[in-house]
Amino acid sequence: MRILVIDDEAKTGDYLRNGLTEAGYVVDVAVNGIDGLHLAQEMQYDLIVLDVMMPQMDGWTVMQKLGARLDTPVLFLSARGTLEDRLKGLDLGADDYLVKPFSFAELLARVRIILRRGQPQKQDIDIIEAGDLRVDVAKRRVERGGTRITLTNKEFTLLQFFMQHQGQVLPRALIASRVWDMNFDSDSNVVDVAVRRLRQKIDDPFPLRLIHTIYGVGYRFEYEA
Repeated sequence: MRILVIDDEAKTGDYLRNGLTEAGYVVDVAVNGIDGLHLAQEMQYDLIVLDVMMPQMDGWTVMQKLGARLDTPVLFLSARGTLEDRLKGLDLGADDYLVKPFSFAELLARVRIILRRGQPQKQDIDIIEAGDLRVDVAKRRVERGGTRITLTNKEFTLLQFFMQHQGQVLPRALIASRVWDMNFDSDSNVVDVAVRRLRQKIDDPFPLRLIHTIYGVGYRFEYEA
């Protein structure tokens, strides 16, 4: 598997290249956001490890420019560790956010989780439908009322989880565990932010809502005609 590391700190880039290479991955390193963006657009990667604070073009901008065209998972790696920064990274569509300084063992574990999650798996159902919403799991294609909807990797995973549990009340802790592989922090609104972004795409432009808030608990996904 091939990983792109975008980080302007030479020591960090070399450290990640050496460690990930020893773990069996092919690693490319870009020392600024502009070069990293170019590589991400021109080559196929299984994962991008992206720093936030970089000269010329920061990680936020790289992520925004990649936008909906990005079908590669992203792990933000940054010294900016406030809750707002972590939420911003996830809100932009990243799959994970690790704060510097970090343990390489933890980074490697997160890398493996992300890559394992992205590996093709046998699907019991290739097409999932809820009213006029249709999801082709194999092709990762989403349509509602015949309109194509573009989702980030995380938004697609969240939608797929919702649709596989239609009609069930899903607590925030369960959603965080299944979609983000993390323990739920009651002070974090990661789940709510992600659901809000998904709603903007699959609910707001249409007359009937699919995602229903169960106040104090979580959410229920159901087509109520």
